[in-house]
This record gives sequence, structure tokens and C-alpha cells, in this order.
Amino acid sequence: MGRRWIMIEMGEHCHTHIIPRMKKVIDGTDQGGISKAVGWKGGGGFRYYRLAPTLIKKDAWGNEVINPQFNPEMVAEAVCKLEGFTYAPSESEFWRQGQSTENDFIYVTTQALSAEQLERISEEVGPKRSLLICCGAFKVKDPERFTNLTLKKLPKAVLDKAEWDKDDYSLQISQLPLVEEEPEEDEEAPAPKRAAKAKDAGQASLFEAAEPEAKKKGKGRGKA
Repeated sequence: MGRRWIMIEMGEHCHTHIIPRMKKVIDGTDQGGISKAVGWKGGGGFRYYRLAPTLIKKDAWGNEVINPQFNPEMVAEAVCKLEGFTYAPSESEFWRQGQSTENDFIYVTTQALSAEQLERISEEVGPKRSLLICCGAFKVKDPERFTNLTLKKLPKAVLDKAEWDKDDYSLQISQLPLVEEEPEEDEEAPAPKRAAKAKDAGQASLFEAAEPEAKKKGKGRGKA
């Protein structure tokens, strides 16, 4: 059908059932589902990605920290993504791990950088380029003196980029917008429009049960 789609699975059945089935569909040997009915002969393709663990976790004292399961390369790639940079480590300049434009780069490290280290990096970046540094800490009294550097501390720099270390990411809808009251309908108004209005009047909210008709009219018959 020429569609592009995403499938999300959790558990080992992804490897024992889903991927083998996808391979059979692509090479045309699968005859399950609608393959036989539509005369499917194979084709298409898919990419398989494994979801990484949460980047930010809380330590034993409740402080947000970088997940120790992430190695330096994983941390750098994740932060590049969150900050809008393309992860592209340079072989010649250790601080150039990604870039957003031709002259704008990013350096990610969980280490604390000293004033001397920042001074050296600033000199290498030069006046015609800019560098965002996301690090564990920086020991400098006046970071503004590095005009070509922007300094951010981890994990604070990425805490507001997403929700971290949760078991349930379900959407929470507390209240839907209320339906605006329509002016009183004239008796000459078409019957279908009056009927629709009467139906809306008993449905103030999707999550609030409509009041029984008998009770609204004062004709309740006691408890059900």
C-alpha cells in the first residue's frame, strides 16, 4: 500500500515472532494474514532500533544524575539529539562532537572542566566559530569571558527536554474544554438543531456522567 509506519513492541517476542515474520513478508515466503489473498510476492523493508534506557536517573539521595549505563559516546549522542545538533565526532578535535551549522558545534562530557581547560578549548575554537559545552561542572568565576563558548551543566541542561525514569508515560487529560453555551433557540428553529442542542446540554464533560433525565426533571424514584 506504499505506507510508512512505526511498530513498537516490548518483550522477547519482538525477536522470536515479529522480526522473523517481517523478514518472511519482505522475501515473499509469508502466506499468513492477507498476503495470499492479495497475491503478495514480497518487497519493502524495515529498520530496527532498540530503545535506550532512560538518560537521567535518581541516585540514592534523590538527585538527578546521568544514568551510569550510558558510556561517554552514548551520552554525547543523546545530548546532541536533545540540543538539536547532529552527532558527528571529529577525529582531530576532541571537543567537536556534533554540529548544528557550519560554524556551531557541541562538546559533551560528564567531567568538571577547569578554567585552564576552557581557556585552551576557547583558543582552539577561535573567534569565527561557536561551541556549546554541556559538562558535569565548570570551575570558572567568569564564564562570560569566553565569548565563543556557551556553558551548561549536566544533567540540568537536559532535564526540561523530556520526562525521565518513569514507568508510565500515559497522557493525563484532567479536563476537556467546556462547550460554549448557544443562545436560546427560537421555536421556529429546525427540529434537528434543537435536538442536537438538547443532547449537548446533558454532556458537560467527557469524564463526568450526565445527570439522569428523571432526576433533572424532579421525578426521581429513590435509589437505584
